[in-house]
Amino acid sequence: MGAGGVSRPRLRELLGFAIAGLLAYAADLALFLWLRGPAGADPLTAKAVSFVAGCSVAYAGNALGTYRHATRNLRQYGIFFAVNVAGALVQLLCILVSHYGLGFTSPRADTVSGAGIGMVLATILRFWGTRTLVFRSVRGIRGESSEAGA
Repeated sequence: MGAGGVSRPRLRELLGFAIAGLLAYAADLALFLWLRGPAGADPLTAKAVSFVAGCSVAYAGNALGTYRHATRNLRQYGIFFAVNVAGALVQLLCILVSHYGLGFTSPRADTVSGAGIGMVLATILRFWGTRTLVFRSVRGIRGESSEAGA
């Protein structure tokens, strides 16, 4: 067992997922800032393009790193993209509930609900979706195939 009772394979999986996610976040942010700044794109176009780029970086990082032993195909990328859209919707839902439902309308409250609480919940959803829906043919923590229902 590794840190906190987590097995080494699970710890490697979590670390690989986190590294791919950080690289994706950096790519998303850098592209968004460039598109909004020097490129002069409107905010929605800039975010849509940077979101797709970030998803692509995350998929590549997970497919070539964390889950490199899984088979890869275009269908998996579509499922991965859908999981990431679901994560983005979780973040938006957190802002919706906080801002409009609970009345916490300050920029700080929006940041805490969307980029804090929402990001944590979205990351949990993305991790679950990535390991169970996208790369499910990878051998599980104890060596069994997670595709067989493990």
